[in-house]
Amino acid sequence: MSDAGCTELQSQLQALNERFVERLQQELPQLARSASELQQPLMHERLRQLMLDIHGQLHRLAGSAGTFGLARLGEQARSLELHADRWLAATKPGAQALQGFARAVQQFATEPLERATVVPEIQYRPDCLIYLLERDADAGHDVAQTLGNFGYDVRLFTELAHLEAAAVDDLPDALVVGLQHSEELSAVGEFQQRLAAPLPLLVIADQSDFDSLLKAVRAGGQGYFTRPLDITQLENSLERCLNRHLGSPFRVMIVDDDADLAARYSLVLRNSQMLVQTLQDPSLLPEAMRAFNPEVLLLDVNMPGCSGPELAQMIRLSDEWLRVTIIYLSAETDTNRQMEALLKAGDDFITKPISDSALIAAVYSHAQRARSLSTALSRDSLTGLLKHADIKEQLAMEVERSARSGKPTSVVMLDLDHFKRVNDTYGHAAGDNVIRALANLLRQRLRRIDSLGRYGGEEFIVVLPECSVEQASRIIDEIRLRFSAISFRAGAHTFTVSLSAGISETDDHTKPGELLERADQALYAAKHNGRNQIQIERSGTH
Repeated sequence: MSDAGCTELQSQLQALNERFVERLQQELPQLARSASELQQPLMHERLRQLMLDIHGQLHRLAGSAGTFGLARLGEQARSLELHADRWLAATKPGAQALQGFARAVQQFATEPLERATVVPEIQYRPDCLIYLLERDADAGHDVAQTLGNFGYDVRLFTELAHLEAAAVDDLPDALVVGLQHSEELSAVGEFQQRLAAPLPLLVIADQSDFDSLLKAVRAGGQGYFTRPLDITQLENSLERCLNRHLGSPFRVMIVDDDADLAARYSLVLRNSQMLVQTLQDPSLLPEAMRAFNPEVLLLDVNMPGCSGPELAQMIRLSDEWLRVTIIYLSAETDTNRQMEALLKAGDDFITKPISDSALIAAVYSHAQRARSLSTALSRDSLTGLLKHADIKEQLAMEVERSARSGKPTSVVMLDLDHFKRVNDTYGHAAGDNVIRALANLLRQRLRRIDSLGRYGGEEFIVVLPECSVEQASRIIDEIRLRFSAISFRAGAHTFTVSLSAGISETDDHTKPGELLERADQALYAAKHNGRNQIQIERSGTH
């Protein structure tokens, strides 16, 4: 191309960039107004619609800003879009997270474009809101402080009436109640009954006799602890409760050539907070399953061109889908034919017609079982994190995705300092407690898109997509500081443990093994330089 042609092209591109900036002068104020409205009391339907509108605006900006020379603006929009994704996908979105998100969007939308390289300060992952009822203010302060180190937003109350009043405006994700007398549980139980749905409840008491335990169960208790309190055991139970309460919705795929019937089933299940995808053409199932990744598959038995049992057998040919539960849906009532279908490939047989409640119960129980089985197969039994082979597989996937997108992925190797000394001094049960605590802290402080694995012993791997080493270093260093502030208990002794970490980042030709090796080298440097610190290993450095 001639110099004149190049000049003309650059002029046209510049004009397009300027037109895009002019458009932003209209769109960003609208985004700011939406974020401002988001901070006002709203009905659920309006709130969700507003979040969807903001998500759409951020999605468009994330996809277009970089093309018009505003790469950092696009990156900011993408980060906020991911936060909106998580809020919209949550079973019970937190009010605290919503307010923080709204402030971040407002800051993003009102900044002058020339300062758009400043990333809004928002939490990497919203804290879960915990209400703690403890009449002993000093003891309550200690519990609140330690749970705060794990990443929870804890509000301490010394009177139940004050807790109930606060819950009117801001419902917590869980309750922790310290009792002086077991009779106090009756009032807590009455409060739970007045809620639309009871909250996860953990109880702290002086004794664990039968009557006290029974009252705790009747009040909706999901955990019971006696004083002196082992706070890390309390947090471990709290983390499990919140995983059940706030866990991602079950994923269900329906394959039925009757579109109206499939739509009816889909509506019923979606109203029970499940993610549902329907399919009329069986030949499209393999591709659809790879895209949707279902936990439960509802198959019509009689379909043109391919029966349900044949389709199920095709699915079972691949080890990739062994964890998916297959349920047949059919008007077939002959038990011999039902058994024949189940023996070929399948887990249950539901006879049409089926009531809405029976459908929900059957699918929910199978989905819960499928998720538990999948977790047991891929997760470490002590921590619930991915096992060695599974985290390496996840790392390989993220490295491939990074190469396609051009966005960095960071990998972190963490190791507990002087862990052998912990086991030798306080016993292996205390050591297990420390490992579980770090696993829970990592889950609390990181994003849902991040991958966590126990690499072996006291060593962990964290994979952070779309995250530079500088960002990863800030995040992991915050976790390091929080973890070192946690007090562990072993008999009459209390102790603390620190961690060290090494971080590396993908480049143009990174292989997963090289990325792990560089992170391991950085971890070695952190250990060699005195432990309780973070080191970064860049490509080509030593």
